Amino acid sequence: MLDDAYLHWLDQCGFSDPARTLLTDIRRSPPIRRVAGGRRNIHGRYPSRKMHRTIQFESHTELGAIYVMEHDPSILEYWDQPTRLKLHYLGPSRRRVTNWHPPDFLVLRQGGASFEEWKREEELVRLVKEHSDRYQRHLSGGYRSAPGEAAAEALGLLYRVRSSRELSAVFVQNLLFLDDYWVTPLVVDEFHHHLLQERVAAQPGVRLAEILEPKARSR
Repeated sequence: MLDDAYLHWLDQCGFSDPARTLLTDIRRSPPIRRVAGGRRNIHGRYPSRKMHRTIQFESHTELGAIYVMEHDPSILEYWDQPTRLKLHYLGPSRRRVTNWHPPDFLVLRQGGASFEEWKREEELVRLVKEHSDRYQRHLSGGYRSAPGEAAAEALGLLYRVRSSRELSAVFVQNLLFLDDYWVTPLVVDEFHHHLLQERVAAQPGVRLAEILEPKARSR
């Protein structure tokens, strides 16, 4: 979003001053951590056209979520590794735990903003059993994290636990297949088209970078 559109969105959603400050700081700052993959996982960066930057992921589930958010018109922006939330909950030993947790994404929608944590369905089933004070089944059939919701609510935002079950493999593959078709073609007017033809004819081996940035040749 442009700055004016962003300010209008903040007013429209009615965020508190602390929430406005946090959202603005996140949008102006780099991710708070660099992701890393494990033996059973992947990690990388997705070149987002919507965000005009690369977005980190550290699982197939997160990458699938990125594909969906990239093409969902209701999602205005999405920021990876946005901040750390201070969570309080009882661990498996029933001892109180304090954990600084980085959500996977901050997602800005037309009607508000939420931190989102994406995990495989199988992992969430296990976490609900082994870490029941941090992860719970939602009445709607999904999942939630009461500590995450409490931490986000204190900041005036929402917290959502998302499952790989929400991602259709066929839909994600179709988005990936069609990715190049959503590129807005570059339209060159007749005058500049003629200049390009003359430039290439005069120097057939000219590099594209030299055409796009002619000043670079004189440096």
